[in-house]
Amino acid sequence: MEPIKTIDEIRSKVEAFKADGHTVGFVPTMGALHEGHLSLIRRAREKADKVVVSIFVNPTQFGPGEDFQDYPRTLDRDLDVCEKESVAAAFCPTEDIMYQGNQYISFQIDTLADHMCGAKREGHFEGVLQVVNKLFNIVKPDFAVFGQKDIQQFVLLRQMVKEFNHEVELVMGEIIRANDGLALSSRNAYLSDEERQIAPGLYRSLKYLKKQVKNGVDRVKLLTEHQKDELEAKGFKIDYLNIFTFDTLKPVKTLKKERMYIIAGAVYLGETRLIDNVIVEL
Repeated sequence: MEPIKTIDEIRSKVEAFKADGHTVGFVPTMGALHEGHLSLIRRAREKADKVVVSIFVNPTQFGPGEDFQDYPRTLDRDLDVCEKESVAAAFCPTEDIMYQGNQYISFQIDTLADHMCGAKREGHFEGVLQVVNKLFNIVKPDFAVFGQKDIQQFVLLRQMVKEFNHEVELVMGEIIRANDGLALSSRNAYLSDEERQIAPGLYRSLKYLKKQVKNGVDRVKLLTEHQKDELEAKGFKIDYLNIFTFDTLKPVKTLKKERMYIIAGAVYLGETRLIDNVIVEL
């Protein structure tokens, strides 16, 4: 599969698909494709006649000291994977194509990025919204698939689509896990062998919290503090572990019936940051 590198070319390709009466699904990625990404591509393929994948490591969503330079880049392999998955087109722009000249306009997020990953990664979600907004305007898909693992990202993008009147449907793909429960991520490659053995502990804590909540336990702080202690004893450094409202992404003190919540955590093992979540509806 040959990568499409220019905006004009990908627009022409998608316009030709639509002129032939095809629906277009879109899966934005930063490459280093793994089974989690493939599940999103397959989900898109279930709904669309043609699937477009973007591969672009977006600099504006990386903060100072984060791993932009070291982020895995495996374009040739990724293109082979896309071809095997019957992807119709792979948009692989350079930074100069995506950000031509000086950038004078940026996004500002009110409250939805105050907690969870947004609390520690200043500017990250502004960069995500910036690049996805651009990609939606370039590709103009009928729908786009994003993974549940990045649940805060999904909620923010859903709000962006609503507020900016994008004519695109968002679809959330389920988290794909290794046999031991670890959520698949490109950054898992950073884990040492010992850390990799410990890493599934985060998911086990989230499952325990979900079970307790479903069983009627309402002492959120007591529940989460107990699991933080358990994880720290195993060698995790806690960024956050809490229960959040699905719509506003705010931490909760008490739980209410007929509401949807996100039980989410971010932890460090060594230098590697891991995130995971489960959704619970009462």
